[in-house]
Amino acid sequence: MNTLLKVGLRQQAVFIPENTIQHNKHYLPPTTGLLVANLAKLGFGVSEPLLHALNHTTPAYQATILENFREIMGVNKNWTPLIKDWEIPVNVTVADYILTYFNTVFQGRGTILRCGHNIPPHTFPLEKYNGCPFCGTPFEAGTIENFGQNSKIRVLDLWDTAAAAAYLQDLLSSKTALDATQMDSLKALLSVLPLKEVKIGMKETMVAVVDILIAREEADKATTLFTTPTDILRYLWYKHTGFLQLIAPKTIVERQTKNKSQLHAGTCTDTITAVIALKLKYSRKEGLMVARWINNINMEATAMCEIMHPKRGMWVRFIRALRLAEFSQRPGLEKLRTVIDKFYRQDYTVWEGQVQHFRLRYDTDSTMCLLKQRPGLFARSLFANMLWFGPAPVTAAFATILDKIPARLLFTLQMYADYYFDKTVTRAVKPLGGVSKKVPANQLLSMYDDAQLADMQKAVTELCLLAMTKRFAAVATTAKNIYIAPELFKIPLAIGDRSEQIQDLPSALMGTRYKADGDKIILFMQWGQGLAAQHLDMDLSCRIAYDTQVDTCSFSRLQTTGCKHSGDIRSIPHKIGTAEYIEIDIPALAKAGARYVTFTCNAYSQGAITPNLVVGWMDSKYPMKISEKTGVAYDPSCVQHMMRITSGLTKGLVFGVLDVAAKEIIWLEMAFDGQLVQQLDLHNVKAILKKLDSKLSIGQLLMVKAAAQQLTVTDHATADEVYTREWARNTAAVTQLFID
Repeated sequence: MNTLLKVGLRQQAVFIPENTIQHNKHYLPPTTGLLVANLAKLGFGVSEPLLHALNHTTPAYQATILENFREIMGVNKNWTPLIKDWEIPVNVTVADYILTYFNTVFQGRGTILRCGHNIPPHTFPLEKYNGCPFCGTPFEAGTIENFGQNSKIRVLDLWDTAAAAAYLQDLLSSKTALDATQMDSLKALLSVLPLKEVKIGMKETMVAVVDILIAREEADKATTLFTTPTDILRYLWYKHTGFLQLIAPKTIVERQTKNKSQLHAGTCTDTITAVIALKLKYSRKEGLMVARWINNINMEATAMCEIMHPKRGMWVRFIRALRLAEFSQRPGLEKLRTVIDKFYRQDYTVWEGQVQHFRLRYDTDSTMCLLKQRPGLFARSLFANMLWFGPAPVTAAFATILDKIPARLLFTLQMYADYYFDKTVTRAVKPLGGVSKKVPANQLLSMYDDAQLADMQKAVTELCLLAMTKRFAAVATTAKNIYIAPELFKIPLAIGDRSEQIQDLPSALMGTRYKADGDKIILFMQWGQGLAAQHLDMDLSCRIAYDTQVDTCSFSRLQTTGCKHSGDIRSIPHKIGTAEYIEIDIPALAKAGARYVTFTCNAYSQGAITPNLVVGWMDSKYPMKISEKTGVAYDPSCVQHMMRITSGLTKGLVFGVLDVAAKEIIWLEMAFDGQLVQQLDLHNVKAILKKLDSKLSIGQLLMVKAAAQQLTVTDHATADEVYTREWARNTAAVTQLFID
């Protein structure tokens, strides 16, 4: 029940199961009115259908709803910062820290705090602190004092079992890879709802389904879902590491070691610990299960070996750990025996090697012939091959297989054609398992003049639009007109740049823009709830970009133009967690000439950002109050967006960018290496923003659909086909527009 409530909130709805309805009521009982009032304090309203449904539920279920909302919004967490009334500067200097250090060592005159530090007189104003100003250990915990300050509310809709089942079907059939929030919702729904027959859209989704089937002891059913050896490897690696993508062991070890070696030189112990964590160990039952999976794949042994070749190192380790060579001697597993024999003797030809062989010899015909055999890989290498061989032969060969290209790849090519064929653009890339990096434009671009590059852009765009138009036109429709909500032109398509962290509020896609209603926004970060008291230093910071300089607001600079920090907490209290804030004054930044403000959080302690850390920002048309008594600034009703950290490899994370002039906040998720905000390369941020600007919006896609199907675009929501912001909230359903 609680699971469906949490998943429903991500769709801006409340789940009401049929068995909780008590009886019809024609009046509003006190319990329902109290629930609605409490939800309003958290920034939520209810639609009329939801109100009627709530009115028929039991008081016990209404209490469950409220408790879930309070948990998600963090009402019971400790949101007390280090400094009380932190809007007023505390004016401390480096000398205060030096004096405190020597005063503690030599036991001079002063105030001894419970952490043991001896604060000398006339240094830190202790009346302004909720803890130790020297070591950043909090002693006091306050409560949220201000609720319902925001004038805007999120109106919740009704969600029932049928809607939950439909959402599950959308997730299973999604034609783009699910982000962390969607994948978490998928697992939650599969744990409480039956799995119906549906064509699974993506390999990562298939892995989650297989995991559920095995947990139900239905491993035989999983056999039908595996179509290649890579599918099996993907599942095995997911169960071992938690990563749905095949991130190389070397990459994981390097990331973990680098995260642990931020404060001091990396040690052999760090590397050994990471390697031990990746060691493989399986029971005989598990080995026999995998052996049967491989044996039952409907594919020639030679083709299977060729597919296994790119991950040969990983396969060798898994074959040994699973005892596949031993199991291959059993009767009925003859195909497995053949596969292992060919794989170890390398008695197969690698397709990618053949492509590279002909490519390096500029054999256009042979290269194109091979690429046409695998349309997906052809699409992914289209731009590079156009520069290598020239646009004419490549686009001519690509045109012959357009109908075999998945729609998501066509949209990707159309979106990034201008971005790629621009000599002046520094591109943003994210290697698998790595952090975002900037790469210079392809060197081969210098071989072509601007007119030729423009022709390449035009050729790719025309090919992709032609294919999409044909696919839309082939879909029969009786509609005459279409309504496209204006907000949809600001929401990018869910292609690439998937979020790796979980959004417990109504989720958004990377690149979504939020309008700042007020003059100030407040960043917040909360971490450590449920953990024992310990040193766990997470930092909330922001980087301010001007035309000619860069400024920072962080633990080392609490006050700067337009930004104020609530103080650096380096140790967490027992079980309740702690918080940091930054207040950003948009008019002050605009007056100073600031262009962008980048929001970041970092792990200053060894390792990655702690799981379940919550980070986001608050916005309100009216001024948001900060408690003078405790410094608590958190008000759940003012939260515009927030996310919960789940990834275990992230050291630093950008979670938003404020466009000062436009007063818009761009939701962005970009991992970077570094324990300090100063280690963030703003050129990477600019490259990602440029990439996001190139993405096709949902509104633009619907315009292509309207043109192909000859639909009249109207501004009336009573059109034959209506596409609203509420419809687009289910991004998995939006992908059904990707006609393959």
